[in-house]
Amino acid sequence: MNNKLIRQSFDAISQGGSIGFSLARAPGLRAFSSFVWERRWFWLALVVGALMLSLPTPVGLTRAGMIVLTISVVATILFVTEPIPLPTVALLIIIAQVVILGLDSSDVARSLMSDSVLFIMGSLMLAVAVVKQKLDKRIAFWIVQFTGTRTANICVGISLVSGIMASFIGEHTVAAMMLPVAITLISLTSDNPKRVRNLAAVLLFSISYGCSVAGIGTPSGGARNAIMVGYWKEFFYDPANPETRQFLVDYVTWMVYAYPVFLIQLPFVTLILLRTFRPEHSDLSRAVVKLRQQIQTTGPMKSAEWVAIGTFFVVLMCWIFFSDLLGLGLIAISGAAAFLIIGLVRWEDVNNGVNWGVVLLYAAAISLGIQMKDTGAALWVATNFLEVLKPLGIENGIPLYAAVSALTTLVTNTMSNGAAVAVLGPITLKLAVVAQESPLIVGFITAVSSSFAYLTVIGTPACTIVYASGYLKTTDFLKVGFKMALMSTCVLLLTASFYWPFL
Repeated sequence: MNNKLIRQSFDAISQGGSIGFSLARAPGLRAFSSFVWERRWFWLALVVGALMLSLPTPVGLTRAGMIVLTISVVATILFVTEPIPLPTVALLIIIAQVVILGLDSSDVARSLMSDSVLFIMGSLMLAVAVVKQKLDKRIAFWIVQFTGTRTANICVGISLVSGIMASFIGEHTVAAMMLPVAITLISLTSDNPKRVRNLAAVLLFSISYGCSVAGIGTPSGGARNAIMVGYWKEFFYDPANPETRQFLVDYVTWMVYAYPVFLIQLPFVTLILLRTFRPEHSDLSRAVVKLRQQIQTTGPMKSAEWVAIGTFFVVLMCWIFFSDLLGLGLIAISGAAAFLIIGLVRWEDVNNGVNWGVVLLYAAAISLGIQMKDTGAALWVATNFLEVLKPLGIENGIPLYAAVSALTTLVTNTMSNGAAVAVLGPITLKLAVVAQESPLIVGFITAVSSSFAYLTVIGTPACTIVYASGYLKTTDFLKVGFKMALMSTCVLLLTASFYWPFL
């Protein structure tokens, strides 16, 4: 009897069967194996961190700097691979600063909340309030009234409207608002997606790339801009030294530097898209007629919609005229409070619509960037990076600008643009100091280049949103993205060479 049971057990194991002896098919072990495999990049990041901490401290780098550099490398791996939720990475950054770096938890907590973080939080809250008004079809109709019904003109109009709005309220918000606009025009042209594939690509990319090139136009255009403004103030501004006031960049100053870069790129967006994807329809008259009928059924704009537009306009004026006095962040959260007080949006909508994890993520990234500066890690990396570039003749001027832009473009296509600036900002700013270049110009190059995430679906929220429509393929981004990246880089370098030095 015992011999028979043993033989059955052996047969079950050898054949992959199970009567309780096959470890490979044990439910608990399968679950554990799946858990380990799904988080393989997390374990690899921890191994990389442990190896870095076990290495001797390089010459010129303090032990604290080595620890901060290790935390940055581990965080970057987790940003790129996303084996755990990104807000969890933020929590680990905070924990590591206290447990490994040895900072006081209260000091770390204070470094998490800055005007830049308030600005990001307030901007996300404002975005929810704006989207709540559902102006998408009206915006589509306003565009075609302005541009006419020719496809090329409508693409220009979509890019222009998307760009102008994205430069003030953030690209993810505008992409969410404008996606129904494009889909409305596409679906009213044809019910068969295969017959309007190129038309869909042109209209949808007009939204995402219009948002991307415009997001650098103002500080409120994206978290990356607010992060760079915070770095300039933290690293270089001294209230006792009037000469450092140039690093206290306000809303208007940023626009003077960056808005022309957006406007110059805008015509090239449509040109590149029309040459890459040949639309099946050169005129959208039939779609416009149907759209007009839908607008007439909806009726005139309601008072709440006008009040929302007016409230945001007041916030914008405060950003322009009072940001140097009150701070961008205070104005942003004051605007969000105004929308709530007036009743244009409910707190439940804000609570559900704002990605609070994003706020935490940027707060932790900015805090880590400050430690990169304070411990000398950023200076050490910048100095060694410059030593690598010297033999290639890339140690200052345009070649250095191109190297910084290329590095930022590479990184921003693998992680969010805000995270890219948070990680690279301290390094490129110190690089500017070592190379005796303007930290303002190099900072703007870093921030602007972070918007060149044209190559991947995950590069920017706008790209992810238009891809979610179902009309695009991942290869479409590669097909047109490299052309966009080359164009944007050329425009940026020309601006940095001839326009910014005069400012």
